Amino acid sequence: MEMTLTKEVKKAAKKNAKGMVENVLEQFNSAADQIGLHPSIRKILSITNNEIIVNFPVKMDNGEVEIFQGYRVQHNNALGPYKGGLRYHPTVDIDAARALAMWMTWKTSLAGLPYGGGKGGIQIDPSKYSKSELERITRRFTFALADNIGPEHDIPAPDVNTNDQTMAWIADTYMSTRPPAERTANQHVVTGKPAGSGGLEGRDRATGYGVFLTIKFWAERNNETLKDKTFIVQGFGNVGYWAAHFLEQEGAIMVGVQDAFGTIENTKGITVEDLFNYTKANKGSLVGFPEANEVEKDNFFALECDICIPAALGNQITEKNAHLIKARLIAEGANGPTNVEGEKVLLRQGVTIIPDILCNSGGVIASYFEWLQNRNGEIWHMEDVIEKLDRKMKNSFEKVSDYAQKEGIDMRTAAYCIAIARIEKAYIQRGIFP
Repeated sequence: MEMTLTKEVKKAAKKNAKGMVENVLEQFNSAADQIGLHPSIRKILSITNNEIIVNFPVKMDNGEVEIFQGYRVQHNNALGPYKGGLRYHPTVDIDAARALAMWMTWKTSLAGLPYGGGKGGIQIDPSKYSKSELERITRRFTFALADNIGPEHDIPAPDVNTNDQTMAWIADTYMSTRPPAERTANQHVVTGKPAGSGGLEGRDRATGYGVFLTIKFWAERNNETLKDKTFIVQGFGNVGYWAAHFLEQEGAIMVGVQDAFGTIENTKGITVEDLFNYTKANKGSLVGFPEANEVEKDNFFALECDICIPAALGNQITEKNAHLIKARLIAEGANGPTNVEGEKVLLRQGVTIIPDILCNSGGVIASYFEWLQNRNGEIWHMEDVIEKLDRKMKNSFEKVSDYAQKEGIDMRTAAYCIAIARIEKAYIQRGIFP
């Protein structure tokens, strides 16, 4: 089976990726100006430490050999090992990995974790390959990365179109290449594994649960309740589904959803579990869901709602559509869903934005818990995970909110200031070798 990417898709992907790099650098420089970041440290943090590109052959089910290109960008490890996901998507390239790796550095720092930032993946549409082909692609990619990943060096995790099964293949391949005495000690080379293979109970819902928590904290801080609040979700994968699931439990009402296949709306409400079960039976697509009306793709962000959760890909909210948004709150379940110009429009409209490095950090926090569990030979239970995640997310949210209020700035700039200042402190204390 041959992977084909049209020139239009490649061109759009490259433009989007470059936009993301420009976006993250502009956000970084704005926060660096705000805190008066040391010029030398600004130089260091403006570039990546390592950028790895690997080309590797894989035999397909029909016996033909196909060449794939994979990426891993390691932005910064001043606070600890590189940490970040691997995605399988046609838009993956070195620019996209570069931007996402930088975001991971700020995200892990803000959460107070002993990690730096990394990101990567393969430019591939996984729907075009069988499960056995995806397994061979994943294992060969892991082998090609070789010593560029490791439990104390660079720890991948699931991302777009990858899951616990992908991580299990990576862990098994990596451990198989280690000396026999070291194999079981390297189980934490990845996080997001199945619970039966060293994974953490609750890791599947952690990112979406974290998105929900930040929305709940926002409501509490404004002396409001989530009951009867309406919300829309872009992306109904792992993050979007779990965020919607927990919001519905609090009495909020989902009125619109968009995925890669289509857009639907029901002002009276869309039952989260009904839509989830429908998509499972419909090859992941929400198209044709009987309890909602189909809507034009470009009208999604114009839907009437209190809360908007972009939980798909980057650069979805821009200066071209931000003015259409009716929501009072944007909770960024995806990485970089709002570009700089789009954010300016939203802030002028008085919209609150819970930034990605805070809003969707539940996933990397849970990854840290899994890493600790494996490292210490422990087994954590769901109630322990949820309790610790609640506490960690609450602490991060309060720090960002308090800083933003004190300085009179937006939440994203506040989050960046806190994250960058922690890294700056590490460099100042350690010095620069030699």
